[in-house]
Amino acid sequence: MTAALVVGYVASAFSIGAFIPQVWKLIKTRDTKALSTPTWVAEVITFALWTTYGVLLGQIPIIVTNAACGVMSIFILVMKVASRGTRDKIADAVDPAA
Repeated sequence: MTAALVVGYVASAFSIGAFIPQVWKLIKTRDTKALSTPTWVAEVITFALWTTYGVLLGQIPIIVTNAACGVMSIFILVMKVASRGTRDKIADAVDPAA
């Protein structure tokens, strides 16, 4: 494994890890008031493009990181645009104890 690949995997872990607290807080509080819808739309598009770029290059760290962050961004965006009742149902499905 090359040094560049190791750096890619470490960066991937940190990038994915950076999203987890936001997703978890959203599941627990169900509060999306402070989140910007246009920002999360842009995030989803950005991660889709980066994932596509990674696929075209055949670069696993780029693909894995951006696909995982993209899924979390989609989750955040769905929670942002969903009604309160739908947010509650989604959060309950992900974490029934919440």
